[in-house]
Amino acid sequence: MPDPALVVAAGAVVLRRRSGTSQVLLVHRPKYDDWAFPKGKLDPHEPVRTAAVREVLEETGLHIALGPPLADQAYPLADGRSAKVVHYWVGRCRGGDDVGGYARNAEIDDLRWVDVDRAARMLTYAHDRDTLAEAVPFVRRTGTLAVVRHAKARSRKRWKGDDRERTLTRYGERQADRLPPLLEAYGVERLVSSSSRRCWTTLAPYAEAAGLDVEVTDDLSEEDATDKGIGEEVDRLVGLREPVAVCSHRPVLPMIFEALHLDPPALDLAATVVVHHREGRIAALERIPAPPGH
Repeated sequence: MPDPALVVAAGAVVLRRRSGTSQVLLVHRPKYDDWAFPKGKLDPHEPVRTAAVREVLEETGLHIALGPPLADQAYPLADGRSAKVVHYWVGRCRGGDDVGGYARNAEIDDLRWVDVDRAARMLTYAHDRDTLAEAVPFVRRTGTLAVVRHAKARSRKRWKGDDRERTLTRYGERQADRLPPLLEAYGVERLVSSSSRRCWTTLAPYAEAAGLDVEVTDDLSEEDATDKGIGEEVDRLVGLREPVAVCSHRPVLPMIFEALHLDPPALDLAATVVVHHREGRIAALERIPAPPGH
């Protein structure tokens, strides 16, 4: 059970480069007369990453994709009986970054892009200055590769046909249906999957929601994966400019992580590891549990 005395919030440190200068987006809240990052409390049952993206949109009018995670902030609230934890990520604008058209309101009455050096002086709270310092190295963009294990499939022993055609269970279908908010939060624009049905159908709900095709390849399948083929596929995926999600099988995932020069983690069905990378090096990792299928 969640702690009723703990307030959970999420937000982003939204960064950009302009004329060789690093800038961060700050908002002013008249209720507290403070300068801070866009953030806010989670709605009931809302995934934390979805909340971070939503709050930035509501408080700035900008659509963002999440980049590397930053350290959580945790502090007591003024009532003395409760505490707050805020989950932060680096944020990147998807599309335009002009905030001139944002309608100021009682919650946010000013917002602006600020050079990071000046922002460190403008921010009201010391913990925000620490978060900004952690985010600044990520002004240079990182790439995003989300590695997904397929959702729960029907029993291999009971399946009578070609194993490549084995389908998801109802539980697995519900897991797949709950993946889109996660992939959307990272702005995934390309989908790559094993040619096995249980893999590409795991990505299918997001593909439909985002208007994307799922690229399927035998190179990621249990039957055809090889170290050489996986290495070449991983090199291709890391070289893509857009955020990409790849879905494969438990026996193949260690080969993918080894090609990324990572120790292979144990992933449950429908769980995800988000790899943030730059110039072939790993900048940050996030291990995200499987969404519930009940």
